[in-house]
Amino acid sequence: LALARRRLELAHQRGDPRLAGQALAALARWQDHATAPAEVLLTRATIQQYLHDFDGALLTLRQLTARADGARLAQAWLTMATILRLQGSYADSDAACRQVAAAGAPLYSTACLAENDGLRGRTAPARQALAGLLADPGLATATAAWLYTSLAELEARDGRDRAADAAFRQALALGADDYTRISYADFLLDQQRPGAALQVLAGQPHSDAVLLRLAIAGTRAAAPGAAAAVNELRERIALSNQRADARLLHGREQAMFALAIDGAAASAVTLARGNLTRQREALDLLLAARAARAAGDRQASAQVRQLQQKMGLHDRRLDALF
Repeated sequence: LALARRRLELAHQRGDPRLAGQALAALARWQDHATAPAEVLLTRATIQQYLHDFDGALLTLRQLTARADGARLAQAWLTMATILRLQGSYADSDAACRQVAAAGAPLYSTACLAENDGLRGRTAPARQALAGLLADPGLATATAAWLYTSLAELEARDGRDRAADAAFRQALALGADDYTRISYADFLLDQQRPGAALQVLAGQPHSDAVLLRLAIAGTRAAAPGAAAAVNELRERIALSNQRADARLLHGREQAMFALAIDGAAASAVTLARGNLTRQREALDLLLAARAARAAGDRQASAQVRQLQQKMGLHDRRLDALF
């Protein structure tokens, strides 16, 4: 377990899926889900999630939570809720969120449900729920940073840019993780503030996601080192594409690169549409809509709009593209 977790941590830092493969290999001796220790199954599902094997991760988690010892693991339910959310299955995610409370973590259950409410457009109650949690003076710093990030993303989707910026800054002041910095960098790029995005990402390990934002922000700001970041990422993409499933596993990053760096809108549409077959976060739909608009592809644009309506996703940035 220690080896698997360390390899997964390195995979996150370096953006190298081979390290995640090594993490899975470290757990290979436990093939029987019925007898494998609960922590082994939870770690395996987390690795599968990192590798974008979302269906595999859900299968592992469902097998785990069907067991008495697994049903009491709040993290297992929370991970399940997160995966179902990114697949666009908000109602199923809600059900998993409620199980988080039953497993003894009501704060995380409330935040989980609030995030889903915000995605559906129930922004006022979602905002109120997150603010209520943040009002607790005894809240752990890392938990507060996570809640501020969720609030910032809600505000960004609701078109409240000042409120979003303030919440992102609160999260950063608490020592936010890479996810928050990447999400804030995307927000700043949308606000035409590439220099600020570079500052937010300064000193972060060069995972693929971080390097991509550095390349985009650096190119837009004409910053020193931008060309090096672009070339390094281009090499990583070429290496990654030696795997047959790379365009599916990393379709979001490749679509962003094609659109923002190469100006290859048609290619970005293809990559973004492929990505939507696996993950359907707000960013994924937004990327697909932007690519379709840049390419003048009305059919692709209509498909994104239909998917948004089917999911019930509330995002004013997305609405503005149709």
